Amino acid sequence: MTKVTFLPHEEICPEGKTIEAEPGITLCDLALANGIELEHACEKSCACTTCHVIVREGFNSLEDAEDDEEDMLDKAWGLEPESRLACQAKVADADLVVEIPKYTINMVSENH
Repeated sequence: MTKVTFLPHEEICPEGKTIEAEPGITLCDLALANGIELEHACEKSCACTTCHVIVREGFNSLEDAEDDEEDMLDKAWGLEPESRLACQAKVADADLVVEIPKYTINMVSENH
């Protein structure tokens, strides 16, 4: 099992959370299955940037992003070299530390 730590986020995950994960699950599915309401306006189809996360530790264990993901990431708020779309990034065998950015660019969210 791989340990995935979501750092505290003021609204989505105030306490932060560490989860044991099976390799192969996406970060988005892992978060949602464990009560972290990560936005995913496009229903995890790699068509928006609302699930943008920054992988602070373990980034190199992830498979490389596909071209579609890279194109979408170019539109993400607060893009960093370790940015990924949580709907596309699959947990591998190295522990991860994941930061959920404070803001997203979301033109579809019903919560805003």
